[in-house]
Amino acid sequence: MTMIAIFLMIIAAILYGLADRYLFEHVAVIVTPNSVATQEQPAKQATTQAQSDDWNYKDSNETVSIKKVQTGSGSDAITYFVADVTFNNTTNLLTAFAKNAFGTNIIENTSTIAANNNAVFAINGDYYGFRNDGVIIRGGTVYRDEPARDGLALLANGTLQSYNEKELSSADLLAEGTTNTFSFGPTLVTGGEVAGDFSSVAIDKNFGNRSIQDANPRTGIGMISPNHFLFVVVDGRSTNYSRGMTLTEFANLFHELGATEAYNLDGGGSSTMYFMGRVVNNPLGKGSERGVSDIIYVPKS
Repeated sequence: MTMIAIFLMIIAAILYGLADRYLFEHVAVIVTPNSVATQEQPAKQATTQAQSDDWNYKDSNETVSIKKVQTGSGSDAITYFVADVTFNNTTNLLTAFAKNAFGTNIIENTSTIAANNNAVFAINGDYYGFRNDGVIIRGGTVYRDEPARDGLALLANGTLQSYNEKELSSADLLAEGTTNTFSFGPTLVTGGEVAGDFSSVAIDKNFGNRSIQDANPRTGIGMISPNHFLFVVVDGRSTNYSRGMTLTEFANLFHELGATEAYNLDGGGSSTMYFMGRVVNNPLGKGSERGVSDIIYVPKS
């Protein structure tokens, strides 16, 4: 075998390994989707009770109100969307996987996952499927238990709690009433205060332990009080429309909006906000969604 042939075989093996890690779907668990109203009568009742327009939705249990905010101009322009979500009785904040499957490299657009789950409102989640670590609890089931970073827990009592995955076990989280966890970060606000200095935060080690502080499109979730949540999606990388936000700016925004807890989710091209059948933001200024592995959503009651 010639040296050229050996070299080509090595290159082919490397390319296959990269494709297997970052492109090929690997399904670990098929997940039963959250129940939605499928019979004609329940669907009619939900529609009758609800009131909505292009930016607001209200029914007997949940209220969603979205605002578009634009600041600055030219190269310093920023455009972002704030969704204020409250629940009166039951915490109806759910999660869903792309293609109803847990694994790696399994993706669908946020809007597709949202529509398939009868969502009124949705944002992209933590893109757990791009990694092979982190603590992933969804719907009270532990799907992955590989502690790696600061995570966020959603509890059944309608509260958010940031925590260190290496210090609080999955068993303890479930005992406290955790229904869902997210593993991206960093924590932006905790105890009503900005969490700290974000100048050298590094999250993703897949392509090197790089900083994510610079201005970028962002997605985040926050809590003002139990059953009162904030969701912020910042557009970015689009001249004269929106440059994005730094982590410091993003944390300060949540703090200014009154969040007592807030957490940074997957951003960049993933950052998407969906409401009543449409994407309300403009991902990367191109109006084109990037597939993600999961969403956080509010279903129709």
